[in-house]
Amino acid sequence: MKEKIRQALSSLQKNSISDKRLTESAVLVPIFCKGGECHILFTQRSNQVSSHKGQASFPGGTHSEGDMSLLDTAIRESWEEIGLKAEDVEILGELDDIPTTTGFVISPFVGFIPYPYKFIVNHREIDEIFDMSVSTLLHKAAVRQERYVTDGQVTLSYSYEYGGRRVWGATARILKQFLEIFQAASGAR
Repeated sequence: MKEKIRQALSSLQKNSISDKRLTESAVLVPIFCKGGECHILFTQRSNQVSSHKGQASFPGGTHSEGDMSLLDTAIRESWEEIGLKAEDVEILGELDDIPTTTGFVISPFVGFIPYPYKFIVNHREIDEIFDMSVSTLLHKAAVRQERYVTDGQVTLSYSYEYGGRRVWGATARILKQFLEIFQAASGAR
């Protein structure tokens, strides 16, 4: 499955956003196999961080001057937040840049990680780590779609809920694109 995802991501024409008004950031969308099934790893942000307190997210953060690229940002932040070593991440590709209502533009990178893994959680930034199987996330009962109108424009908002967990906002938009690519690559319905 890993190679099918890599191939599907390589054929993606990435939508990049270059807007100096937005702060560049990057996240890692970590996937792994457990029990013969693909899973996606999420973090639950702490209430001590400056933005998106308590939200489900992917490991990542703001681009720093020392980062050579946005991929370096995603890898560095994954190390700082959950102790995921750079050499343990196999990057499979990129997803579209996602703007947020809080002034960020997020560049998501999909990476395959080993399982099980000895994570080291930085509790100043992350309360906990959790995962959801891709099959669970693809089930209709897990996804919620809402319409809202802003300045006369209709926008669709997605969220994913399972086992008392809720993934929404920019993380849900990134997840939605990944799941669409996964479905196309795997032939899953």
